[in-house]
Order: sequence, then C-alpha cells, then structure tokens
Amino acid sequence: MKQFFLTVLGVFTGLILFVVVVPIVLIIAAAASSSEPVTPANAVLELDLREGITDQVSNNPFAAFGGSGLSVVGIVDTLAQAEKDDHVKVLLVRLPEAGLAPAAADEIRQAVRRFRASGKPVIAHSQGFQPVGTVISSYMVGAAASELWMQNTANFQATGFSADSVFLGRAFEKYGVRPEFEQRYEYKNAVNEYTQSDYTGPHREAMTAWMTSIYDSALANAAFDRKVEAPALKTTIEAGPYSAAQALQLKLIDKIGQVEEAEAEAKRRAGKGSDILEFSDYAASQGERMGTGRDAIAIVGGEGAIMTGSGGSGGFGGGSSIASDATAEAIYDAIEDSSVKAIVFRVSSPGGSPEASEQILAAVRAAKAANKPVVVSMGDYAASGGYWISSEANWIVAQPSTLTGSIGVFGGKFVVSEALGRFGVDLRGLSVGGQYSEAFSPSSSWTEAQRAAFSASMDRTYEEFVQRVSTGRRLPIARVREIARGRVWTGAQGKTLGLVDQLGGLTEAIGKARELANIPENQSVRFKRFPEPQSPWEALSSAFGVQSEAARALVTLGGVMADPRAQAMLSRVQTERMRGQGASVLADQPL
Repeated sequence: MKQFFLTVLGVFTGLILFVVVVPIVLIIAAAASSSEPVTPANAVLELDLREGITDQVSNNPFAAFGGSGLSVVGIVDTLAQAEKDDHVKVLLVRLPEAGLAPAAADEIRQAVRRFRASGKPVIAHSQGFQPVGTVISSYMVGAAASELWMQNTANFQATGFSADSVFLGRAFEKYGVRPEFEQRYEYKNAVNEYTQSDYTGPHREAMTAWMTSIYDSALANAAFDRKVEAPALKTTIEAGPYSAAQALQLKLIDKIGQVEEAEAEAKRRAGKGSDILEFSDYAASQGERMGTGRDAIAIVGGEGAIMTGSGGSGGFGGGSSIASDATAEAIYDAIEDSSVKAIVFRVSSPGGSPEASEQILAAVRAAKAANKPVVVSMGDYAASGGYWISSEANWIVAQPSTLTGSIGVFGGKFVVSEALGRFGVDLRGLSVGGQYSEAFSPSSSWTEAQRAAFSASMDRTYEEFVQRVSTGRRLPIARVREIARGRVWTGAQGKTLGLVDQLGGLTEAIGKARELANIPENQSVRFKRFPEPQSPWEALSSAFGVQSEAARALVTLGGVMADPRAQAMLSRVQTERMRGQGASVLADQPL
C-alpha cells in the first residue's frame, strides 16, 4: 500500500513537472535562445550593481531566479573578455546608494581599472551615496571610473563607515532564556550577541580595528584613482554631507546629470550607431573564459557556510553553502585530471563545521601531495572554517578588505524551559545511556561534568585549528596563538601577520598558480571549473528527488537535448535566425 501511494505521488509530481515546470523551463530556454543579443558594432556595456551580487557564479541554472544573477567572479571574467572585445567601446556602471561588500568592491575596482587600462572609458553614475554600511566602498568603485556622475537631487553622504550589532543578553534574561556557550577565546565574538548587552573590550577592539582597516583602504584607493592625497580626501569626505553641487565643487564627483544623460554620453563616446548592452546579456552570450592550450588550471569554488554532506544549493535559486563531500570531490576530480597543473580554490565563507572543514582540507593536502599546487583566492570573507580550509594551501591571496582569520571556535545551546514555562508550556527531557547523552537538551542546564566535557572538546578543536595554521603558514605555535584567539583580521592586516601571502583577487591567484605550476607567461592555458555547472535537467532531478520517475524522465529528455545531432540542429536554426536579423555570423560554431 505504501508503495502504491508513493507511485501515485510520483505520477502526480510528474504531471506537475510536465504540465507546469517543464513548459516554463522550455519557454525560458526558447526565449533566451531567440533573444540572445548580438553585440552591437559599438556597444556600451552597462553593469548595474544596485541589485546585490554574490561572490561566485552558481552551479544551479535556476539561481538567477533568487537574485540579480551577478557575481564578483562573473563580473571579473566578463570584463576581462569585454576589454579585448572590439565591439565593446565603453563601460557604464550603475552604483548602489548603500554599501557594497568591501572585498567585492576591491575586486570590481581592480577589474574596472584593467578595463580602463585597455584604453576604453568607464562612466559611473550614482543616484546618491547614503550613510548605510560600507558606502565608502561604493564610492571607491565609482572613483575608479574615468568619470563619476551623480544625479542633481542626490546627496553625497559617504562620510565614514558604521556598523550596528544586536545584543540579546538582557532580553534573554528578561524572558528566561539561558544561553550556555563556550568560546575560544575572547575575540570569538559571535557568542556575545547572546550573552552581552554591549561590546566587550576585545569585541570593540577587534571591530574597530578591522573597520578602520577597510575604511582607510577604501579612502586610499579612491584618493589614488581621483589623483588626490588620501589625507585631503579623508578631511573633505568627513566634513560632509554635501549636495550634488557641493560634491562637484569639491571635486568628489566629475559631473551632475540624470542616468539618461550619462547613457547618452556613453553612447556618444562609443560612436555612431551605438547601443546599450545589458551586462547579463553580454555575459550569457560570451560564456565563461575557457582559454586554450594543453595545460589547464582548475578553478574550484566554495561560497557560504561550511557543512558536511553533498548539498550546496537551496533548490531553485536558494542560498549557497560549501558542502564538504561535493567540494572535496571537486578537488579530487581536479587532482585526477592529468591536464590540470594547478588548482585555484576560491573561498568565500564565514566558517562552519570543523569536521566538514577538515574533510576539505584533506583534499587540499592530497592535491599538494600530487604535485598540484593550490592557490586560495579569498572573497568577501574566509574566516573561521573558511580559514581552516585555506590554511595549508601553497599560497593565499586576499583582498585588502577580505575578512579572514577568526582562528577560534564556539558552541553551546539555549535552555528554554523557563521561558516556555511562563506561557504554560512545560518542557521535560528523558534520556538513556551516559550522562552526556542529554548535554544538548534545551530543557536543562549543563551539569558540571557535561560542561567540562564540552569545554574539553572546544579545547581540542581550537588546538587542532592552531596546529593546522602553524603547519600551513610555517609559523611557530606560540605566534599563531598570539594572532588567533578568534580575532577577525582584514586581508591587509593578515598579510602583515603572515596569514596571507599576497593582496589581490582571482586574477592574481591565477597568475600565481601559473608560476607555481611552471607554466610560462607566453604559453596559453585552459581553465577548468569544478564542480561542473548543473544542467536544468540535473537541477530539476536534484530538486524533486532522484528516485522520482518524473525526474528520471526529465533527465532522459535532457539527454536527448544533449545529443550532438540535436544540438547541431538547434545551432543551425539559431544561426539562420541571427542571419535573418542582419547579424554577421563569420563561422558556424564547431561541434
């Protein structure tokens, strides 16, 4: 009977998939195929940073449904292609009114500067800089442009960098919630949100230090690009806020105008018959850089919290995570690929499970043992578990504003029996076996023995973390203990401490990987990405369960669509459609 209902459920799911989901997917695919833009002879590439960006391109083909679809790695990759594309004449950047993630802003600025270095102008437009978060990082990106425009009614309020922390200590005490945690050590400040009502001394010290580092770095970069002295720019900015007219007078911006006026100026510079080309459309038409040559560099991605398992995405456009099985397998696949000579491991993670982190680090060790050097490229953050998985790489590259370090550990529980009791809810626990079996029950506090046992496990994990950093960074244990204790550092601070080898982004990491693999600068190299992106059919199968007959049918259909003869037919149809629209197709795409 159970099997009968499962079969009925499978059939019902299959009907939904084929009647609703599959038509939507096919319509989207057809629309994308029919509307794939032909790059104008004189194109203005428009990059809109206002809708949020991730660090890496998702492997899930439906990820774009959960956000803008833009990623730092994707922006860097696409601009690298655009700077060499004779059709792309100008870059137009739409700046957010609030802050950008500092490390993301660092990397985008570097990509913009490389685009400008190719001889092509960049116009940035802002509808104001609001005093929200790291708005100074948004201004820094705008300052890297050839011209920075601002709307006439907008205000320049990028006068510093502020951050707020929520402390629940008094609320928990008032409502009878008892947070019971162990932390290693005083700078592992995540616990403070649950136990304190204000910043502790170490918490305030560490936050002020990394905020100052990010602020000073952004100001220095903006001053360099605006060709002014950093102290003078700092004095001017901190004396704000200003109107658009005042900002222009103080040379914080270059022009005042509506975005339509900025677009018109960009098109004028691009030349006769120019048009605006959306960044996502151009990126889709170009695809990822693959490179050429016999030797390859593997690029392995990891973004989000680190956890055990083989997952890594949240269904249709859900949040990402670094799943230890999948990430370790990607590294092992790169090891087994004979064409891969080095691995660039892109890490953007605030941390997670020590067990999952160690599994991934073991794969990094295996790559080194196989004479395939590993270069870590750190994104927005590579802290705690994110630093654990990076610690034994051959080389670590981070942005000046990357949040890294946080070599420490914390853990615990909330006891909520008293809080629930105030509402007439009685929480009681039962257990069999050893006393520690109920150590994480929310119904009762730790006994002295339970706390001692848990504390000992925290000590072990901390010492294991310190040992891995000492081994990987070739630092004495005593020195690691000095700079650890759970403290967060920026990439700039980490470089002076020996936690980071080089400041930069993915481009610099690839360059170092070439060097470590002894690939000459004048020799072409291919890029191989692990794990490979999922097809829509694989994503549907994963989302609805591999045992679903409907999902199996979708994968089968996907296999048909992947057949070279089917692809050749679709390619021919697309080519003729483009020719019919007046496009110049120099040669058919080889199969």
